[in-house]
Amino acid sequence: MTQIWLIAAAFIVAGATVYAQDDSDGGPMASGIHQFTMQDIEGNDVPLSAYDGQVLLVVNTASKCGYTPQYEGMQELYDAYKDQGFTVLAFPANNFGAQEPGTNEEILDFCTTNYHTTFDLFSKISVKGGDIHPLYAWLTTESGFPGDIKWNFNKFLVDKNGAVVARFDSGVTPMSNEITTKVEELLAE
Repeated sequence: MTQIWLIAAAFIVAGATVYAQDDSDGGPMASGIHQFTMQDIEGNDVPLSAYDGQVLLVVNTASKCGYTPQYEGMQELYDAYKDQGFTVLAFPANNFGAQEPGTNEEILDFCTTNYHTTFDLFSKISVKGGDIHPLYAWLTTESGFPGDIKWNFNKFLVDKNGAVVARFDSGVTPMSNEITTKVEELLAE
């Protein structure tokens, strides 16, 4: 059987492809966070639809911030739940006090050397302002948890279907009861 894919919308902006698709069999359209394709820290395109069925913690990060030690908690959270269908998606951004000045290569080296990160790191993007990345424009307006990103290490919790179900400010640590309880609830669904 031949499948015909209809592209509802295609945009390539600042390293992201935003798409919606439907097939002739009436298959589901990509929605929620799964509608985006991002570049990983090494420049490879990664459709976020690849995370369908997983619980995600999406975090804007920086290497020279007072919250940077949260990388350790992010890794601990990832290690605790990765075998149950959970992952962390880290998006470095230089929007606050120039606290992420490095290149993608420098960021990767910093994270793996200092925090031994193994969760998914993505290419540096902008999370606010006139050059806001489409993913973060969606997260801060249409995800159900609107409002500008106020600082590094803001966190969005995403369910298995790609819907944002919670948002946490920078001061809420990855291993806090607030986050771990919600992760466990979502994994049990």
